[in-house]
Amino acid sequence: MEFIDIATEQTTAVTDAMLALLAMGFIPYLFRIGRQHNLGKVKIWSWLFGLLALSSTLGAVAHGVKMYPEINRIIWQPINLSLGLTVALFVVAVLYDLRGHKTARATLPILLVTGTVFYIVTLIIPGRFIVFILYEVIVMIFALGAYFWLAIRRRLKGAWLMTAGVLITIVASGVQASGAIYFTLIWEFNFNGIFHLIQMVGLIVLLFGLRASLLSKTD
Repeated sequence: MEFIDIATEQTTAVTDAMLALLAMGFIPYLFRIGRQHNLGKVKIWSWLFGLLALSSTLGAVAHGVKMYPEINRIIWQPINLSLGLTVALFVVAVLYDLRGHKTARATLPILLVTGTVFYIVTLIIPGRFIVFILYEVIVMIFALGAYFWLAIRRRLKGAWLMTAGVLITIVASGVQASGAIYFTLIWEFNFNGIFHLIQMVGLIVLLFGLRASLLSKTD
């Protein structure tokens, strides 16, 4: 196995791996603080973080290891599928907070199909990560509105943190969609690596929001 020698791809791979470790680390923590009060919510978010960790791990391989283009294209298939399902589960998680367990459970199959349809679209339009960015931004705008409403109505502990986490995610998506942002801080980062760094901040803020919600025992 030989690692890629392009500096920005190296930092993209490393930040992808960091994102995967962060997401995986959230899962046992959520079970520890929330399984007795809201196991259903914990399961939704755990699946979400697990799929995100999977896509990020494979992304680290796709960006960081030299391979034949055909193999790289094969690796991107489970990445796109898991990303599509991750975003779909995010909608389920928002609906859980907005309308409760029954609504989230009823819409789960529909939204998983939606995530799969996104993957099929990536097969029709290969190599266009902007498709995922658009899909993610649409969902995040919905989530931003939902958590902002829950926050101003004081219906969910941690809703302001959830709102902030979603907003940071939207900013991260904008950076990646630009395709033209670079900086050097010891190492060289392009828009992909910067996206990962900002997204990690967003995930941590979301975790604090989830923690407040789960420990409130009332949502």
